[in-house]
Amino acid sequence: MTFRSVSNTDNGDVSSATVFHYSQEGEILTAHYEGGEIVKGHLIGKVDNNGVIDMRYHHINQAGELMTGKCISIPERLENGKIRLKESWEWTSGNFSKGESMIEEE
Repeated sequence: MTFRSVSNTDNGDVSSATVFHYSQEGEILTAHYEGGEIVKGHLIGKVDNNGVIDMRYHHINQAGELMTGKCISIPERLENGKIRLKESWEWTSGNFSKGESMIEEE
């Protein structure tokens, strides 16, 4: 499944130019992502019985920094049948700040 960012707080690297390619096997979710400020990134997470994803991510940004973080994503089914993920994330590198974002299935 392909997702794209629709909103993010200012302290995040992800933008509408960032594309995520998700894959799920049982409770294990993986993705690779790139675009905008992100040169290359990966994430891995576990999906619970309600579809909530507990994930960890890492990427290299355009400034050449290796960034890491953690995120909880809550799924929502849109009227068109596609999925929206509402995300609460926190850097585990850099300034250790927190933020919120939303991505939607394309």
